[in-house]
Amino acid sequence: MTTTATTAAAAAGSASTAQAAGNTAMQQIAGNFDSFLQLLTTQLQNQNPLDPLDTNQFTQELVEFASVGQQVNMNSNMQTLISLQQTTAATAALQLVGSNVTVAGQAASLSNATGSPATWSISAAAPATANVTITSATGQTAYTGTLALNSGSQSFTWSGQGSNGVTWPDGNYTISISATGANGQTQVQGVVTAVDVSQTPPQLTVGGQKVPISQIQSISR
Repeated sequence: MTTTATTAAAAAGSASTAQAAGNTAMQQIAGNFDSFLQLLTTQLQNQNPLDPLDTNQFTQELVEFASVGQQVNMNSNMQTLISLQQTTAATAALQLVGSNVTVAGQAASLSNATGSPATWSISAAAPATANVTITSATGQTAYTGTLALNSGSQSFTWSGQGSNGVTWPDGNYTISISATGANGQTQVQGVVTAVDVSQTPPQLTVGGQKVPISQIQSISR
């Protein structure tokens, strides 16, 4: 079964942004709250007994004081909600271990030892002839060739055999697509082998590479 990228992927990224904005806002409001309290206390202590603070003005300042307090409490509650959202996203990410995922990118892992070829998903808006170049992690050209692209998404698998017939070692390889008549967009397919929930958003290990959960395009089990 194949599903579109989970809500957790989007939630993780938004939670990170919201938390940063929330922390800044919380600090500003807390600072304003303390300043307001000091000013009001000082005003009460130094008011003229013969000409005390106007009742209406004092009431208005108390209303403002309560409003600031409510903003501080609201931000505290928001931080709690963000924390819960991040926990939910982390839990969802852990459940992806062992799943086959497709993520945006150009680098795929080749493992001759386990018989796992490097696999990419290529999307084209229209049929086209594409020039394919695969390079190693050190920048060496391992393979060049042409590929007939159909409209839509298709898989391209490389067994590790170079253009000269030599089998390249295990590792990460990057594909470059130059298509005549269409722009080939590449995605990487692989199995999630680990999840780092200490990062925000959580980082997935796919084919030996770390990718943020927000880059997941599809999931299949």
